[in-house]
Amino acid sequence: MTDRNTIISEFLAASGWKNATQTHLASDASFRRYQRISLGQRRAILMNSPPDKENVVPFVFITKLLRSLGYSAPEIYAEDIEAGLILLEDFGDTTFTLMISASTDEKKLYECAIDLLIDLHSRPQTQAIPPGLHFYDNRTLIREALLLTDWYIPQVAKNRPTGDAKMRYEMIWENLLPLCRTMNNTLVLRDFHADNLMWLPDRTGIAACGLLDYQDAVSGPPTYDLMSLLEDARRDLNPNMVKHLLQRYLLAFPDLDPDDFRKAFVILAAQRHCKVIGIFSRLAVRDNKTAYLSHIPRVWQLLEEACSSSILLPLKIWLDRFIEPELRGRALLDKFK
Repeated sequence: MTDRNTIISEFLAASGWKNATQTHLASDASFRRYQRISLGQRRAILMNSPPDKENVVPFVFITKLLRSLGYSAPEIYAEDIEAGLILLEDFGDTTFTLMISASTDEKKLYECAIDLLIDLHSRPQTQAIPPGLHFYDNRTLIREALLLTDWYIPQVAKNRPTGDAKMRYEMIWENLLPLCRTMNNTLVLRDFHADNLMWLPDRTGIAACGLLDYQDAVSGPPTYDLMSLLEDARRDLNPNMVKHLLQRYLLAFPDLDPDDFRKAFVILAAQRHCKVIGIFSRLAVRDNKTAYLSHIPRVWQLLEEACSSSILLPLKIWLDRFIEPELRGRALLDKFK
């Protein structure tokens, strides 16, 4: 069997990057690995996705879709689908997260991201949703919410839910999720948050917002990406800025029912937070990736805030029954110290 490094070297040589310098970049929560490729004044990013772990076809497909719509997804310079290798345009290191930490105007960056969503959500479904794109159905959303019960609760709780209790948890979601379906579906990028957005100041308008990590895109509610941006698992946002950004979005859609919008927003927020707590727990328990545990206290706070909405009272009651306050926040983080 050919060595992976040999496969990469041959791919780079065939793509016009022979003898290029390779610098490893930080990995993400997936099995993908990234390297910055440099040759003279040229730079690119190599996405290395082991074929037995990651399928690069969706990434290529969504990249081409986003670029056809005029958005700043990275250009694909070369690809070897079978080998799981893609050579991409290098957007640099200017993620929203890093730019904000370097004192770039946070409001300016987030307004650009909101305006991109407004543009996307204003498009006809025939433009935004390509044929055959997976639908973000309620079964998928429930399966994601169950990551909380499958991965977090077993690690921290003595009073674990029985089969009947887990069925009640599923029923809660079955009753809630239809309330998120009152608006027309659109393209949902799914991980639309500051770590996956790049600031490209040499581009104008919404093109200044570079996009990454969208390979899991689906067709679903427009509130999902907006919520993902404004209820970020990895960083705190000023509540006044969040209100301003929500108002900016709603003003662009005067025919949108504000009550329907808020219901969908808070329900999907709770669903995502349950999912993320479960995913971060799984990464620690199964994959020995414990860095994400530091974010769980923030996500619990966001989940509790969502559950303060009267519409989510059944979920709050269930969570209070099986995950006492002392088992939230730092409980799993402390366990792995």
